[in-house]
Amino acid sequence: MAKNTALTAAKRAKKDEFYTQLADIENELRHYRPHFQGKTVLCNCDDPRVSNFFHYFAYNFERLGLKRLITVCYKNQDADLFSLNQCEQAIWLEYTGDRNGNCVPDPAEIGLHPLQGDGDFRSEECIALLKQADIVVTNPPFSLFRDYVAQLIQYGKKFVIIGHQNAIKYKEIFPLIKNNQLWLGYGFKGGAGHFISKYEDVAVAGDHKAGMIRVSGVVWYTNLEIQKRHEELVLYKTYSPEAYPKYDNYDAIEVGKTAEIPMDYDGVMGVPITFLDKYNPEQFEIVWTTDRGGDGFLEDLKKSHSRFDAPVLDGKGIYTRLFIRRKK
Repeated sequence: MAKNTALTAAKRAKKDEFYTQLADIENELRHYRPHFQGKTVLCNCDDPRVSNFFHYFAYNFERLGLKRLITVCYKNQDADLFSLNQCEQAIWLEYTGDRNGNCVPDPAEIGLHPLQGDGDFRSEECIALLKQADIVVTNPPFSLFRDYVAQLIQYGKKFVIIGHQNAIKYKEIFPLIKNNQLWLGYGFKGGAGHFISKYEDVAVAGDHKAGMIRVSGVVWYTNLEIQKRHEELVLYKTYSPEAYPKYDNYDAIEVGKTAEIPMDYDGVMGVPITFLDKYNPEQFEIVWTTDRGGDGFLEDLKKSHSRFDAPVLDGKGIYTRLFIRRKK
C-alpha cells in the first residue's frame, strides 16, 4: 500500500502545489459536458500559463460551447511550473475563444490582467472574479478546503473540484453532503491520483511515477447533476440478525461493505464512508455520521453506553460509519 507521508508533511507545511494531470481532468470532465454550454468557467487556484485545467478548457473552448474562461494564480508572475510564490502581485488570464480560425488559444488571444494583491481566492478582487463565474473547476489547496467550499456555497456557485476523502467527515462539509448540496463525482481510478509535484514520492515501486506524488483517497466533489448520482445500487443480500449485528452503542446494524447492504431492511444501517461513491438520494437517506459522536444528531439512536465517538461492536470500536436508511 502506498504511503502518504509526503502528503502529510506537505499539508503541515501548507505546501499545496499538487498539479493535476490532464488525463485525470479529461476523464472526469467528460461527464459534465452539457453543463458548460454558454457558461463562464473560473479556475482560481491555478497558474494560468501552465495549468492543465486552463489547457483543457482553452483547447476545448468551442467544443464545450464556453462563453469565457478565467484563471488566477496565487503570488506568481513566473512561468515556472513550481513558483516560489514570492511575487506579492499576481495576475489573472481571460480567454473568450479562438479569433484567427486556427482553433488554438494563441498568446495574442489571451488577455493578461494584473491583480493588486497576491491572488488569494479570499481577497476582494478574486471574489469579484468569482462572482462573474458560473462554474468553478480547480484543485484547491487541501489545507484550505473548508474555507474554499464555504466560499463557493456562500456565493451560490456550481463547481467541480478535487479534495481528499477525509473532508467528507469535516463538520463543515458533511452537512452539505447530507442536505444534497454537494456530492462525489466519478473519481480517480483506484481511489488514488498521481499529481505533478516537486515533493518526494514515497509510493511503492509499482505506483511510483517520476516527477509525481501519489495521493490516495482523493476524490472529485461537485454540485452539478451527473448520471452516476441517479444510478440505483443493486441490492441482493437478505437481512438476518446473525449476518448484520447491531452496535453496542447505537440502534443500527453494521454493514461492512456497500455491496452487502441488505435489500429488505428498513432500519438504520452503518456503512463505510466509501458508500458515498454509490449514493443515490432517491434510493437512500443519509441520517448522519458517527464521527464526533454524531454532533448531537443521533440522540434517538443512542443506547445506554459510555462511548459514542465511534460505533462499538462486541466491545470494540470500529471505523467511522455513515448512518443511512433505505427509502421505500
